[in-house]
Amino acid sequence: MILSRSDDIRARVGRSVELAGIAVAHPDRPRARLPQDLFTADAKSLVARDDIDIVVEVIGGIHPAYELIMTAIEHGSSVVTANKALLAAHGHEIYAAADAHGVDVYYEAAVAGAIPIVRPLRESLVGDEIRRVMGIVNGTTNYILDKMTSEGVSFDQALAEAQRLGFAESDPTADVEGFDAAAKAAILASLAFHTRIRGAQVYREGITGITPEDITAARGMGCVIKLLAICEMEPEGVSVRVHPALVPEDHPLGGIRGANNAIFVEAREAGHLMFMGPGAGGSPTASAVMGDLVTVARNRMRGVAGQPQAIYGDVPVADIGTVHTRFQLSIQVRDQPGILSQVASIFASHGVSLQTVQQSALEGAGKEDGWSATLRMVVHQTRESAFEACLAELSQSPLVNGEPRFIRVEGM
Repeated sequence: MILSRSDDIRARVGRSVELAGIAVAHPDRPRARLPQDLFTADAKSLVARDDIDIVVEVIGGIHPAYELIMTAIEHGSSVVTANKALLAAHGHEIYAAADAHGVDVYYEAAVAGAIPIVRPLRESLVGDEIRRVMGIVNGTTNYILDKMTSEGVSFDQALAEAQRLGFAESDPTADVEGFDAAAKAAILASLAFHTRIRGAQVYREGITGITPEDITAARGMGCVIKLLAICEMEPEGVSVRVHPALVPEDHPLGGIRGANNAIFVEAREAGHLMFMGPGAGGSPTASAVMGDLVTVARNRMRGVAGQPQAIYGDVPVADIGTVHTRFQLSIQVRDQPGILSQVASIFASHGVSLQTVQQSALEGAGKEDGWSATLRMVVHQTRESAFEACLAELSQSPLVNGEPRFIRVEGM
């Protein structure tokens, strides 16, 4: 893009943007349309050059990316990066170093690919009060869940198809266990609430336990299952969590299909805002990187750096037990008089209110042993710790067969 759109970039920046070097693992491989003498395996020497204005980092991971970026900053280079794992772990050290050296760090591509969400939170909405950020920020898991919903396949079948199409890596752990989404959630929460959030502080659950039965139960409620990243302010602090959740089909996030991403922002004055589009892939990522590159180049031309990160607070991260949300719960019980009232009394003893209860005949495993019914309940919004207490008592109760299954409910 730098080469093919050089005239446009020059017009937008005011000066040509020239490639000074490209560090890769295998510099001798032939690469079409790019001069071979630009390539090097010596990334350390490249980022330490004093004649470099901007360093773009898209290698991923924490090391050696962290050391390379810090070296670039120390030598006066501005940085454009797409590295969400690094920023979630060490972003605040990087931002502080950039501020101290008067250079820029831009990273739109680190969250949701080409979707402009970082800059709206960092600049457009910085004068507003963000109340909640909730979204689908991992295309792989959205593709898998959408495939399970639309075609009735198992998790393993949907994952295999995602891998075949290149949406999922051969080792999909970072995606399906929620690590990728948690890193992005940490970045979004830091921007939205102007405080320091690291990826390790994000509560995280993946989607590997989602079954076709869960998908069917969701459909019966008029919902779909999505892996959500949720950032909001609770009385105890900033709540940042990633987990599967039931979302109504008619909610803006409920209709996001395939590998797309979408982020729903609630602000005090701006109200509800929705950002959606392709969240990954070479072209969307390149588009976001180029947007940052042009912005940083403009700043260099003017001899200034953009506004530093507005990370001024030290708000604690709320424990998941303090979060208030709703739940859908499924348990196996015996079909006999008084079961429902006994189960309801357990919830009442912990101050948890039932919104709906549905009983259906049990099919398959367990039925031959006398466990002949499934109870599916939706509880009103409650404190997570209170719901966990209900789960613990139900798990030990002779009324219930096996471990209760639950999923959180959002957007209702």
